[in-house]
Amino acid sequence: MSRVAKKPITLAKGVELNIQAETISVKGPKGTLSIAKPEGVEVSVDNGAAHLTANDASNVPMAGTLRAIVANMVHGVSTGFERKLELVGVGYRAAMQGKDLSLSLGFSHPVVFPAPEGITIATPTQTEILVSGADKQLVGQVAAKIRGYRPPEPYKGKGVKYSDETIIRKEAKKA
Repeated sequence: MSRVAKKPITLAKGVELNIQAETISVKGPKGTLSIAKPEGVEVSVDNGAAHLTANDASNVPMAGTLRAIVANMVHGVSTGFERKLELVGVGYRAAMQGKDLSLSLGFSHPVVFPAPEGITIATPTQTEILVSGADKQLVGQVAAKIRGYRPPEPYKGKGVKYSDETIIRKEAKKA
């Protein structure tokens, strides 16, 4: 059996795991997340922990994947996920306008990004963006989409980058 699937998922205080015939839903203080339950994997809850077992050998990888996804859902509804972005460059700024993020990235027009449902975007400073939410995949996808408007370039390092990202710099062409 998958080593990942063998490890039980401990449910945090205030987190509820519901298993229906076709869906697995996790409810907690930060919201509710659900996923379609794949065939061939059984989920059971006892003593504040969830256990996953595969029906046969071909479903073992799916059991490990589902365990990781459900563990991320439990973590998301209890504490949440966040991704921090930094704007590097002269005149590059970020500001919130209601629920929309307005970015000045050197284009002739401001880039307006509407925050999707379940995602909170904050700008602590003009050059920092904080994307947070309960769904790990959606937080990462939104952060990647914002970064994609102006990815960091290797010569000066200008652009939108993750706070923990290091940009490998190139030297300018010698004459």
